[in-house]
Amino acid sequence: MNTQKKKFHLAQFLVHGPTYHSLAMWRHPRTDWPDDSWRDPKLYQHIAKVCERGLFDTVFFADLNYISDSFKGSLEPALRYATQAPEHDPIPLLTMMAAETSHVGLGATFSTSYQHPFYAARLWATLDHLTGGRAAWNVVTSLNQNQASNYGQTSLDPPELRYEKAHEFIEVCQELWNSWDEDAVVMDRQNAIFVDASKVRRIEYEGKFYSSRGPLNVVRSPQNGPALIQAGRSPKGIELAAKYADAVFAIYPRATDAATYYAEVKNKVAELGRDPDHCAILFGAQPIIGSSEAEALEKQEEHNSLVPLEGGMAILSGHLNFDLSKLSPDDYMMSRTEPELQRSRRVYQKENGESMTVSEVAQRHGESVGLPQFVGTPQSVADQFEAFFDEVGGDGFMLTPIYCPGAIEEFVDLIVPELQRRGRFRTAYTGKTQRDHFRQTD
Repeated sequence: MNTQKKKFHLAQFLVHGPTYHSLAMWRHPRTDWPDDSWRDPKLYQHIAKVCERGLFDTVFFADLNYISDSFKGSLEPALRYATQAPEHDPIPLLTMMAAETSHVGLGATFSTSYQHPFYAARLWATLDHLTGGRAAWNVVTSLNQNQASNYGQTSLDPPELRYEKAHEFIEVCQELWNSWDEDAVVMDRQNAIFVDASKVRRIEYEGKFYSSRGPLNVVRSPQNGPALIQAGRSPKGIELAAKYADAVFAIYPRATDAATYYAEVKNKVAELGRDPDHCAILFGAQPIIGSSEAEALEKQEEHNSLVPLEGGMAILSGHLNFDLSKLSPDDYMMSRTEPELQRSRRVYQKENGESMTVSEVAQRHGESVGLPQFVGTPQSVADQFEAFFDEVGGDGFMLTPIYCPGAIEEFVDLIVPELQRRGRFRTAYTGKTQRDHFRQTD
């Protein structure tokens, strides 16, 4: 009988800004680079090299194109607490990180709601070329009114419409990526034929929301377009992920809820005729590592104490597109009926299933945006990762640090070797592309 256990996939969450998931990160005493280090491309090149040394699938940038005024109708809390603001465009960093690495995947967020598919198809095919087939596009539809306003929309499209547009957006991109055959470029110098025109086609796409004549003016890229990442938890988000995604990023503090979500997505992938192993699900986690259990708990307490409650209220309001100042801090989040508060209900629960209050959810959101904190020695943190993974059924984790630089290096140097000793993580890359990494199982 085969008793070999499944191996983990690991990815690193980043933001091109002073905070990632942790509002304490920019002011943490261990974040000891100069104050402007988050603007220095060398930081991200360093992170990419560390993650490649750790054999991670990918380094992944979230991105928001707004500064939120969702909390109290003011920009001041978001700016004061650096609640993912400021946030610079991460896409130019991908090419700079690619120049310093050879294997690790390079991903970033790009919304389908405010651009035309031709631009996205051209951009991501180009990035796939420049990274040697290591590009990953996190497909989002954007859910905050501030972002809609920045692009001239007076109101945010309802979720059903945003996802309907997203399906069509991806269809256009895929047709454009397929408009060039792999062997279209012949470079026949003797007969003056650079491209065999019979192997390049117009797409003549006419949809409900988008039209494009094509073809793309970028030759077929190594992955024929980037690998696709998705992060939807709603039924519409799950359907989009199941149809197109090579990987899914999900946030579930409790393994029991993560297991339910995992099964739901995998079943939907199979229902749509795809191989469930071709859609890796990565659950968010925030490791806090110490040389002893006591030291790790002290590091957790130090970090969490640096997160201001109002900052947590501000970032959570932005992510929910709802002003939490309208509620009492002592209200139980599970009892709220506002539509904006429904999609994240599983993040509102304590380990015992009881509802957290508004202030409790906001505090956790400021600490980790709801990601579970795995705290302890390298051995006990590895135990916690294994326990969560085995209860869920796979496929891996999207990691977020409590300080940077330093925390990512600790994970690679201390946890990765422990997981490898246990046979739970790869000891070498076996593929070349981002899609290869997401599908690697040995």
